[in-house]
Amino acid sequence: MTILFDLDGTLIDSTEAILESFEVAYDTFGERVPESDDIKSLIGYPLDDMFERLGVKRDKMDYVDAYKEHYRIISREKTKLLPFAYQAIKKASQFATLGIVTTKTGRYSRELLEHMQIMNYFDVMIGREDVQNPKPHEEPILKALDILNTDKIDTWMIGDTPLDLQSAKNAQIKSIGVTCGYGKKKELQNYTNYVVTNTYEAVKLINSL
Repeated sequence: MTILFDLDGTLIDSTEAILESFEVAYDTFGERVPESDDIKSLIGYPLDDMFERLGVKRDKMDYVDAYKEHYRIISREKTKLLPFAYQAIKKASQFATLGIVTTKTGRYSRELLEHMQIMNYFDVMIGREDVQNPKPHEEPILKALDILNTDKIDTWMIGDTPLDLQSAKNAQIKSIGVTCGYGKKKELQNYTNYVVTNTYEAVKLINSL
């Protein structure tokens, strides 16, 4: 069995680091910072998409670079595991091969999980720089499965946004939505038959099924 996890809102809470890094990026170019709720509603999309959807007119990659420069400095201090995430990872590792599929930069995500001493539980990390087409496209999931040399039949994706669940659907694997992150329950229910409160509950459900 294989279980693929999203990162932000599924295993980790980096909201403070994300919001602060957006503030720094906008301040760098003398622009007004968007409302926090507007930023949080887009978490899960790649950074360039987020800035574009927030109305950035100039080269959005300049904003991405400013964001990343600050985020890497503060991410360890201002990111924490979500409640029950460690228990979920530990339990899942007892009966499944684990992977991460995220729209965050894989390099920084790997450094963060190594700092948290949990990267050793995962056999693959697919980040934004590893694919041409991020979630909701199926490419990140299919690439993870290819690296793991496993098939779709017994693979699950756990995520907190519709993007995660759409990616799973497009890749023709099973999925579970969790409400501990940024997606709303009603939104998640449009893309999966299973929605639970947190990642530990998701892992327990997979084990029971």
